[in-house]
Amino acid sequence: MLVMRRRAGESFLLGEEIEVQVLQVAGTRVKLGIIAPPSVVIVRREVQITQDENRTAARSVTPGAVRSLLESLPSTTPRRTRGASRL
Repeated sequence: MLVMRRRAGESFLLGEEIEVQVLQVAGTRVKLGIIAPPSVVIVRREVQITQDENRTAARSVTPGAVRSLLESLPSTTPRRTRGASRL
């Protein structure tokens, strides 16, 4: 891991197309600005961890469990009563 010290207003490059600039430092918080091509996906690490955990949990659910859950939900489609007119 490369460790760098930067002050607010300073920046560094990742390759030739990505620039990371330190915009503000306040206490233990740092605000960064990132300039990158649209093809580069930028995701906070904690969001990626949550997405990975959700995918793992979803894979463990069986089709039978989903069917059972759906069958236990109240019906949301209106039922026609006898004599009701069709639109």
